[in-house]
Amino acid sequence: MTDVLRQVPLIDGPVEIRGALEVVTTEAGVLARRLPEWTIAQSDASMERQATAGSGVRLAFRTAATALELDVLTTVPMMAENEPHPDDAGAFEITCDGAAVGDPQRAPVGNVLLMDPTMTQVGYVAGQTATVRFEALPAGVKDVEIWLPHWVKTELVALRADADVEPPAPTGRRVWLHHGSSISQCNEADSPLGVWPVIAARAAGVDPVNVGLAGNCFLDPFVARSIRDAAADVISLKLGINLTAKAAYRVRTFAPTVHGFLDTVREGHPDTPILVVSPIACPALEARPGPTVWREDVLYATGDPAAASGELTLQVVRRELRRIVTERAKQDPNIYYLDGLRLMGLDEADEYLGEGLHPTPAGYRVIGERFARIVFGEGGVFAG
Repeated sequence: MTDVLRQVPLIDGPVEIRGALEVVTTEAGVLARRLPEWTIAQSDASMERQATAGSGVRLAFRTAATALELDVLTTVPMMAENEPHPDDAGAFEITCDGAAVGDPQRAPVGNVLLMDPTMTQVGYVAGQTATVRFEALPAGVKDVEIWLPHWVKTELVALRADADVEPPAPTGRRVWLHHGSSISQCNEADSPLGVWPVIAARAAGVDPVNVGLAGNCFLDPFVARSIRDAAADVISLKLGINLTAKAAYRVRTFAPTVHGFLDTVREGHPDTPILVVSPIACPALEARPGPTVWREDVLYATGDPAAASGELTLQVVRRELRRIVTERAKQDPNIYYLDGLRLMGLDEADEYLGEGLHPTPAGYRVIGERFARIVFGEGGVFAG
């Protein structure tokens, strides 16, 4: 079927790759990165896996094509004791003039990273490039976005279309850069458009750049520098869950590290509105400090709630983040605070937190819709 389709260059051509902080060429093709390549030397394999996952990343172009093919090579992590051939590498979704078209197309499995229970890579199974096809697109010229799988690395090998492809029309929309944890990367979402920052951005009419990094939101200086150097009209930072779960800070070290992170971001964005968002509900960590453990797929905190050495709980994190923002706002009129419990509260945990930590697909939809209304809606700090 490909003989009737025309090859479209993925770089130095009409295709715009949105939602990434850097686009690099690889042996296989083109890779969109949600952190710049220079950060590899300052992080670890876990951070690199998340930085190359496609949450919020999409290809944008303008075309009258009704059929498209995208050749890709995915890289999927899985537990080594399982059969090393998973049948799912996430999904691709397509929008035309902003509206979702058709069902998500399942991503073919390519490379497989074999992981041990500590999520350390212990093996590798090389895979092959495969093709995702989109058919029966609306007739006529339209702006198209192809959204990549949100939880796996996807190298783009080739794009073909049955009509000419032109650069996308300028959106005129503000760029919203968001940083957070797995609850922002949204691996548990049921599709790329089910990622809550994507839901919020589409509802609010802004262009998202999602720097949600599963298991890796620790106030790292290289992340702050990456955000400092990125283009953004508004910035939100959802902080606290990873560092509480890993008992990475005490109160004494948490506050100055938050200040340092914000100072670095401000170097590149002196007047950009910044919203600091505290964690959503997590029953295990509300009043008990980490570190956390998983027991039969349920999250438990193992710290001593009676300890008096400055351990962090989510209650303490929310208090400290509110205090930090309040103090900074005396000299910085463009910094704001949002209590994460307004996005998902403790009374909703049983309904929307599948294992006590990560929202279900329905939970992510609730968070996205609430964020759009509270933050971007009338009276919100990013309104207008």
